[in-house]
Amino acid sequence: MCGYKGIEIWGGRPHAYRNDLADDEISDLRALLEKLSLEISAFIPAQFRYPTSLCSPSSRIREDSISYIKDSISTSLKLGCHKVSICPGHTLYGQGYENGMEQLSESIRELHRFAHDDGVILLIEPAHRYESDLILTVKDGVDLISKLGLDNLGIAMDTGHCNVNNESLVECVSLLKGLPYHIHIDDNLGTSDDHKIPGEGKIDFLPFLRELKRSDYNGFLTVELGWNYTQEPDPAAKKSRQKIESLLQAV
Repeated sequence: MCGYKGIEIWGGRPHAYRNDLADDEISDLRALLEKLSLEISAFIPAQFRYPTSLCSPSSRIREDSISYIKDSISTSLKLGCHKVSICPGHTLYGQGYENGMEQLSESIRELHRFAHDDGVILLIEPAHRYESDLILTVKDGVDLISKLGLDNLGIAMDTGHCNVNNESLVECVSLLKGLPYHIHIDDNLGTSDDHKIPGEGKIDFLPFLRELKRSDYNGFLTVELGWNYTQEPDPAAKKSRQKIESLLQAV
């Protein structure tokens, strides 16, 4: 596994889409993870535009979306993972921000009720202006968690999203103090969410990593690369790990 200690599971096809994996397949996956000494850093259902919308004005679409995330939570638990990402979505034309936030908030409450007793941490992933008009920045996500007043809610912070939003990565870490959070680390040029190998874009990761160290963050730095690496993932995975390790040594 290129030296990695963990792997994030995608809840979309052909990986771990809702109810696709039979119990024996899940058992085989858990056995393989144990054999390779790998943890699951988090589980991320297929979201952002398709196939779900937790903020949709359509009750039928929202209910189906919530059902899909619930199925994804169940799959995550069967795999032994208690961290599941949820994405804010984008309102439809004419829906308006207030209605979108109302629908999103109620969807999160419903998912929280479903997941709470199993100790699942729901990680809200702030997006950027191309993917959401509701929760763009880390501060937006933190503010929503504060407003909802629910435990077991945290943030999935994506460095690429932050860069597109012109957010300070150092300030984002400070905002997350006291909350559970998870890191997606990837790079871009600041104009689009390219999910490049760290070091191939314009993000200065050193101040961010120093702040993480000061904050005593002990979670994963999950490299989340774009679709352009899927044909030859191994070289990209190796290069990403080497780059992150060199940065950590510099810290």
